[in-house]
Amino acid sequence: MTDIIKECTITDTLTPEEYMEFRRLVGWAEFPLEQAEPGLKNSAYICCIRKDDLPIALGRVIWDGGYVVYIADVIVRPEYQGIGLGRFIMEHIMEQIRAWLKPGYKVMVSLMSAKGKEPFYNKFGFIDRPDENHGCGMCQWMEG
Repeated sequence: MTDIIKECTITDTLTPEEYMEFRRLVGWAEFPLEQAEPGLKNSAYICCIRKDDLPIALGRVIWDGGYVVYIADVIVRPEYQGIGLGRFIMEHIMEQIRAWLKPGYKVMVSLMSAKGKEPFYNKFGFIDRPDENHGCGMCQWMEG
């Protein structure tokens, strides 16, 4: 565990404003706060690392209650990247997903890696697509 964690608190809350600031800091698409609010509220799991109440890393998971689990966000503030916070978040996310599983349950955990971050997720058992069994992951942004 990275030493900075000892100076931090772990919460399950994040405001829409904090969330959009994270997205802005890492260059991800932004959208209205009124969209971010229900997205956060309907998340199955949020892990937010705070240092002096400033959110410095977050993970967010969506689960349909069935077999589909989607890791929607793993974001670390740029000035805190490279010191193990992303790994800490992913360990907590994977632990939480395992805790949801009843005997005999099976879930497919999916995510969309930021370009170049695939090796990070490979360490947690995620496979690159396409491969011999899976097509390429796909997405589409739609605007109203």
